[in-house]
Amino acid sequence: MARMTEAEADAYRRPVIEMLGGDDPLDVQASEVAAWRELIDRADGDLRARPAEGEWSVLECLGHMADSELVTSARYRWVLAENEPPLQGWDQVAWAARFEHNHNDPATLLDLFAALRHANVALWQRTPSTDRSRSGIHAERGRESFELLFRLQAGHGRVHRAQAERALAEVRGNK
Repeated sequence: MARMTEAEADAYRRPVIEMLGGDDPLDVQASEVAAWRELIDRADGDLRARPAEGEWSVLECLGHMADSELVTSARYRWVLAENEPPLQGWDQVAWAARFEHNHNDPATLLDLFAALRHANVALWQRTPSTDRSRSGIHAERGRESFELLFRLQAGHGRVHRAQAERALAEVRGNK
């Protein structure tokens, strides 16, 4: 994983943060489990259907969010516990291929995501605001604070829930 320039890192972060808009990242993250649950229920028999070759199904989008929440959980804790720790990047394509989320039980994936998300929301709530500026050094994007990581995760969730909504609409439109 190559280190991005500051301009490249900003270009990565900007659209993710823009998905958050002016909304409170705590409110966004706290409501996301229910939104995923509703989407999974609504997807029903189309849950595992991919809209096109190489695109993710609704369930694969949820699996990616569970993976992302797992990785982010560790990053939050490193940043809060250690002084400017290195933060490992991860290859989401490799994780998606290896863990084949389309074969997972949706309830199990949702439970994993929910448990991690609830723990991370609680961590945010009990962290003093002065500690939210603590930073780690991301392997690709450079210095990122707990606050920035939390905002990014809120926007990231919206990005992939929108992707899952599009996947479901496309699958149903192709029938």
